Amino acid sequence: MKRTNELEKPIKAVMISPMEIHKKVVVDDAGIPQEVIIPWAEFQQIQKILDLNEEVSLSPEWEAELEKRLADIDAGRVELVRSEDVFERVESSLK
Repeated sequence: MKRTNELEKPIKAVMISPMEIHKKVVVDDAGIPQEVIIPWAEFQQIQKILDLNEEVSLSPEWEAELEKRLADIDAGRVELVRSEDVFERVESSLK
């Protein structure tokens, strides 16, 4: 498969002015935060700043690769590794 950079998009300069987020934190019985509720208008501002509405379309080759990788995961043919473990191994190897 030919490697492409389809998922990379040009960096767009954005001026971000500080905004106050009026949030309500929902905690479980142990006091551990589980959810955050914010006003809809503030969510829309964040969504716009982070450009979350943009659809990502993949080439047929990337779609096929994604399907293959998901099938490998579902079938247990690959071992999933937490990113924290990967970074720890990399940092250890660089010491």
